[in-house]
Amino acid sequence: MQYFKKIIRYALPYKIYGMLNIICNVFYAAFSGLAFMVLMPLLQVIFKPDAKRITVKPVYQGITKAGEYFNDSMSYFITEIAGEDQSKALVVVILLVICVFFLKNIFGYLAMYFITFLRNGVLKDIRNDLYDKTIHLPLSYFSEKRKGDIMARIGTDVLEIQHSFLSILELLFREPLTIIFTIIFMLTLSLKLTIFVFVFIPISGFVISLIGKSLKRKSDKVQREQGYFLSLLEETLGGLRIIKGFNAESIFNTKFRESTERFNKYSNSLLNRTNLASPTSEFLGIAVISVLLWYGGRLVLVEQTLQGEAFLAFMGLAYNILTPAKAISKASYSVKKGNAAAERVLEIIETEDPLKDKVDAKTLPFFSRDIVFDKISFKYDSDYVLRDFSLSIKKGQTVAFVGQSGSGKSTLANLITRFYDINEGAIKIDGFNLKDVSKASLRAQLGIVTQDAILFNDSVANNLLLGKPDASEEQIVEALKIANAYEFVKELPKGIHTNIGDGGGKLSGGQKQRLSIARAVLKNPPIMILDEATSALDTESEQLVQKAIEQLMQNRTSIVIAHRLSTIQNADNIVVLHKGKIVEQGKHEELLQRKGTYAKLVNMQSLT
Repeated sequence: MQYFKKIIRYALPYKIYGMLNIICNVFYAAFSGLAFMVLMPLLQVIFKPDAKRITVKPVYQGITKAGEYFNDSMSYFITEIAGEDQSKALVVVILLVICVFFLKNIFGYLAMYFITFLRNGVLKDIRNDLYDKTIHLPLSYFSEKRKGDIMARIGTDVLEIQHSFLSILELLFREPLTIIFTIIFMLTLSLKLTIFVFVFIPISGFVISLIGKSLKRKSDKVQREQGYFLSLLEETLGGLRIIKGFNAESIFNTKFRESTERFNKYSNSLLNRTNLASPTSEFLGIAVISVLLWYGGRLVLVEQTLQGEAFLAFMGLAYNILTPAKAISKASYSVKKGNAAAERVLEIIETEDPLKDKVDAKTLPFFSRDIVFDKISFKYDSDYVLRDFSLSIKKGQTVAFVGQSGSGKSTLANLITRFYDINEGAIKIDGFNLKDVSKASLRAQLGIVTQDAILFNDSVANNLLLGKPDASEEQIVEALKIANAYEFVKELPKGIHTNIGDGGGKLSGGQKQRLSIARAVLKNPPIMILDEATSALDTESEQLVQKAIEQLMQNRTSIVIAHRLSTIQNADNIVVLHKGKIVEQGKHEELLQRKGTYAKLVNMQSLT
């Protein structure tokens, strides 16, 4: 229940539906008990046709004789309408029984009707919060998590909470109210029998509770395993080309089969334990009913302190406790399962964002002067990737970072976009420390083109509109032309409105990269970050993309992470990195004349 105390806040916007559900459940519970009470006059009419009719309005004499008072009142009411006509009395009683059962079911339906809006609203809001938190958490969080596990939490775990949430409301209101009203009616019929019932119900409840103690642990195993095989499936679909190319089908098949085997074992254990609840509670309930039959039969036949019709009505009421008691036992099991799901969901929602904007975060003004890396140091885990790194980039400059893999080039791009935060030092734009400004205002001034062209399963136009949602079709076409992409886009079946498939799968590598550049062009930011934008392309595609990049960088401040050195010869400043430190910097010709690290890199590439 500890996690549901946190989940309950999601129900507050829908509290009106919760209140209406409670009101309807009160009436449902009252009519549920009353349905058996109105059977008493029916039984009397059928089995005691010669019994004397009540012609004087009965007087209430206290709770201990409330059952007699109710029965006499019903008899008086029937006599007032039907007189001594037995067949007419029977019709009146039957109509009364039908009305009571009709009202019981109407209120039962209305209770479920209102709770539907509450539980689906809670489902929607939890999913929205989960998705919102997912897209705002830093990249470092997802480097430690499996995508499939995140998907399982947003999908199946939230659904489990929804079902459990409904169960807990039944646990708190509907079924307990039904039991309370039923017990009140039972007390009015026979105090001795009711006390007898109370002796056996706690014993039944204790036995049932023993069954469900390990459900949360078993449910947690099921949900974690489901997250694992969803991750495996996502990785398989994303890496099919490699799996097939290396004949690794059997390896992944074995992994998946092992996962589904574990899932099967955990699920069987969980479901068998859950399924034990219903037959156990029913058997214990029937055992209580059997004892009641023996004891109540003695009160009717031997001691003659209880009327036969009252005893039958009491037995109906006693059985009426069984259904809600079974529902409560099922609901308590469901809550234990949901508690495990809620724990996994809240783990994400309650994760603190280390890159969260400060309360007094400033809005970064439009870029006008320089970008300064002031003695920054950064590490992903234990080893520093950058150490005491300092550099100044003036507005309008094109600065290229080169060096071997692992030298810290891409890390600089991640830091200026605040995908990660530095450990020491400061990064400043026009004198503003990036930690002091809002991420939205910072990233509004940045355009990013990465090595892997990240496109979405949507049209060309909608992929470009990510950069500028209010752009017109003319602006989209102009951006495509600048990026050397319009020539192939206009040949597509629906032009800019053509769907490009999952990850842009219907396009070539060069075409996808030019669309990425067009997206950056449309955004028109003052600062461009190009992270090895041409390294994965063939020579022909590289030339087309390079022309697009040159047009993109005109009149902008550009930070270029370069793999192919031929693409950065015109840079204003080439910074050569080695193990997170600057070993050389200058223009292309200057660095070649020094015959240092940069010259060696150029020679190595010219030989390959």
